[in-house]
Amino acid sequence: MILPFVNTEAMKVRLAGIARAAAPGAHAVLVLDGAGWHAARTLSVPDNVTLLHLPPYAPELNPVENVWTCLRANRLAISVFDSYDEIVHARCTAWNFFANDPMAIAAITSPAWAQIS
Repeated sequence: MILPFVNTEAMKVRLAGIARAAAPGAHAVLVLDGAGWHAARTLSVPDNVTLLHLPPYAPELNPVENVWTCLRANRLAISVFDSYDEIVHARCTAWNFFANDPMAIAAITSPAWAQIS
């Protein structure tokens, strides 16, 4: 499988990776939005992984929505591309820039209402 495709097969690969990365005896909970491949009937979920589906139309509960907003506003705004490969390259470059900044990830994906005092 060649990424950056998102589909049930890619989700299976990702879930298997999460299951392997979980510490022995640990259980991973993955919070998901309503993407079709997150709930496909053919999706096999490892025993040490639980899928927690967010309700529809609740972007305030989904921290990744803030990630997309940040990327669109700061790394992907006002762009014109001549090919699909240019689009993929720009998106990967933007994502890697963001992913290599743990402080930005924490700030963007940690809403004030979810802080533990």
